[in-house]
Amino acid sequence: MAVLNDEVPDDDDFDAKRKRGEFDHITPDDVVNAGGTPPGWLSDTEISRVRGEIPIPYVVVVPVRTDETGHVTQVGTLLAVDDDGTITRTLVAGRVLFHETIRNAVRRNIARDLGDLALPVLPATMTPFTVAEFFPTPGASDYFDPRQHAIALCYVVPMAGDCKPQDEALDVEWCNPEDAMQPDFYEQVPNGCGRIIRAGLMWAGIV
Repeated sequence: MAVLNDEVPDDDDFDAKRKRGEFDHITPDDVVNAGGTPPGWLSDTEISRVRGEIPIPYVVVVPVRTDETGHVTQVGTLLAVDDDGTITRTLVAGRVLFHETIRNAVRRNIARDLGDLALPVLPATMTPFTVAEFFPTPGASDYFDPRQHAIALCYVVPMAGDCKPQDEALDVEWCNPEDAMQPDFYEQVPNGCGRIIRAGLMWAGIV
């Protein structure tokens, strides 16, 4: 996966001279030819240590399709294989990288899970509809992540393009919002992420 793809411009890009702080001197060749851990990323040992000591910022996306009036007509979930081999539902989610804006984090994680042709329609403001606090201790909150204490900014994002499963996802499954609001559906999305779906749909006007 490219490192901070939107932060490392080619020389002829319109914003090639824009200041990027820590990344001012990183070039595309540095990313392509980097040995070991590329700039902006932590090694497996480092990320395990950080996860054990401080909260990690995340974004979580509920993918939807809308009609011409903006009403939600479909809700998307990813099908993936859990650690024990069972197939489970999940949402688009991922870390916010160092020196990365929230907007770029949402866009990057959507492209990683749904492909470059998903064409997300990002909101004008990146205010989340809710903030989900995931704890590594079961029962500490409605949200559980055995790896870490994660603070997740949650968004409902319409997809205007073709969504294809990427990375470790097996498929992208769409259903109507009324079905997604039913307990027997959102309870299939583990670790509290089903609650995020329900809260997001209620925020979008589905009751």
